[in-house]
Amino acid sequence: MNQIAMSGHAAAARLLIDHWNAGTRLACLPAALQPQSRAEGYAIQARLVADPAAHIGWKIAATSLAGQRHIGVDGPLAGRLFAERLLPDGVVVPLATSLMRVAEVEFAFRFGRDLAPRPEPFTVDEVVAAVASLHPAIELPDSRYEDFCAVGAAQLIADDACANLFILGPATTAPWREVDLAAETPSAVVTGPDGRIRSRHDGLGANVLGDPRLALTWLANEVSALGLPLRAGQVVITGTCVVPIAVEPGDRVAADWRAFGQLSVSFV
Repeated sequence: MNQIAMSGHAAAARLLIDHWNAGTRLACLPAALQPQSRAEGYAIQARLVADPAAHIGWKIAATSLAGQRHIGVDGPLAGRLFAERLLPDGVVVPLATSLMRVAEVEFAFRFGRDLAPRPEPFTVDEVVAAVASLHPAIELPDSRYEDFCAVGAAQLIADDACANLFILGPATTAPWREVDLAAETPSAVVTGPDGRIRSRHDGLGANVLGDPRLALTWLANEVSALGLPLRAGQVVITGTCVVPIAVEPGDRVAADWRAFGQLSVSFV
């Protein structure tokens, strides 16, 4: 990659970081800085954080056909998770600068050993064997674009695949390796400021590329194709099992993975 391209990637990343930190939006990246491919999008994404230690895992966006159609892409997108964006269970989140205003109920996996990049694809069994634990997770995605449905896959990848905040529950003690995660039915209840139930949301593990383990394997191969390892200790949140839940100030979302745990988040 030539120095001019690398300079452009750094400038695009700096622009996105500035908007991320300010809670502001841009229509799209300037024409001279726009990535022309998924690979260029990932090159920009890699420059969103200066400290490698702050990169604590990965997310997968657009893991359903409906989600892909909604944002105008033809497949899933990978994004980085950052330590400063990890929130505790029961946290209260301000919505003042949020564009998407949705909560997503997900399965997460923490790796117990490294997966080094290689030419041949990883199998599901190989990837799952490298996992140490399964966790419940809630993602609160967002975008730095005014209309994230209109900018295309390369710019969305540059924007960290709409990553933002996430909540990670403790490792489940349930025997998850013996369970068909595709058939699991995570759910969520939204209550309003008065404590009354405003909506109920039922999900399905199969909504995530057919199975959260298949989504995890897709991520492992996407990262491997970039020449990057998956590190022991890194977490992957695999995509929402429910249709993204619209939230408003005063709402509380309580999500339930049955045997695998519960999490909640409130909004102001």
